[in-house]
Amino acid sequence: MANNTELLNKLAAERILVMDGAMGTMIQKKKLTEADFRGERFADWPSDLKGNNDLLVLTKPEVIADIHAAFLEAGADIIETNTFNGTTISLADYDMQALAHEINVEGARLARRVADEFTAKNPDKPRFVAGSIGPTNKTLSVSPDVNNPGFREVNFDDVVTAYKEQVDGLMEGGVDIILIETVFDTLNAKAAIFATEEVFEERGVKLPIMLSCTVTDMSGRNLSGQTVEAFWYSVRHAKPFTIGLNCAFGAEHLRPHAVTLSAIADARIAIYPNAGLPNEMGEYDETPEVTGGHLKAWAEEGLLNIVGGCCGTTPEHIGAIAKAVAGIKPRKVPKHKPAMRLSGIDPITIINAAE
Repeated sequence: MANNTELLNKLAAERILVMDGAMGTMIQKKKLTEADFRGERFADWPSDLKGNNDLLVLTKPEVIADIHAAFLEAGADIIETNTFNGTTISLADYDMQALAHEINVEGARLARRVADEFTAKNPDKPRFVAGSIGPTNKTLSVSPDVNNPGFREVNFDDVVTAYKEQVDGLMEGGVDIILIETVFDTLNAKAAIFATEEVFEERGVKLPIMLSCTVTDMSGRNLSGQTVEAFWYSVRHAKPFTIGLNCAFGAEHLRPHAVTLSAIADARIAIYPNAGLPNEMGEYDETPEVTGGHLKAWAEEGLLNIVGGCCGTTPEHIGAIAKAVAGIKPRKVPKHKPAMRLSGIDPITIINAAE
């Protein structure tokens, strides 16, 4: 596996890098059937498989390759693997736990092949692959049973084990970046970080880590109750390549929390919002021009190092974003004075009063 970390760091210092958009949105547009998800290999699988998007890297790889290519054609520098739910924990919904490693390896290889094809066509614009790691469908911090607050469906070691298998598969498939995204529970993210670092140590290879939180209300807290600032203090020990926000709201409503994160984080900032808020049908109406306009203003204010799109964003949105931020200098990573920075659900900073 080639290690493109040095090149990635060089480019991130020179310009704002662009990520891809919403894989799920693009899969929905394909209007795939149950038979498409099953393919020949899983034709007799005992449970329904429609909706298991990660499985498509095995049963419809050409569809996923076309989506990757569309985002790269639009101007993305970084594409995400189609492995958001690729853990044994999430795949258990379909009784497909045993396929977790294979799905991650193949998802990474697929994205790698398409990215390398675009790099070969234009070596002046190298493309990178981020291994997408979602939060799983279980939470370590919150009980699913309102009558039993102490109950948990999984424990920390279970989640670490699941994430280790995923990270190992993604690295075997050739990703450049480990992307721990849509973090709604900080403890799940810490399990993912721990698992990632263990795999790095076992493989003797260290890749950049991107961390991206999702806030669940306008006050800017994630599901486990942490503010954006407290989340950063909880994970900054990982020394991530980027810290950021994704999903949640559109750029308009996400901006105050991005401003907060940009001010406190001594790491690059990556933001990829939804295409506005969903309508009553759960669809996204914000046009590429509107999304691009919002994020251009963010870039001009010096808030961005990496930018892309989440739910509802298409290649047209990514094209508009890429055009909007072209030529704007990336945010300069600040240096802060040393202090004791702690976090529960809220942050606390203790400084030397004598200074």
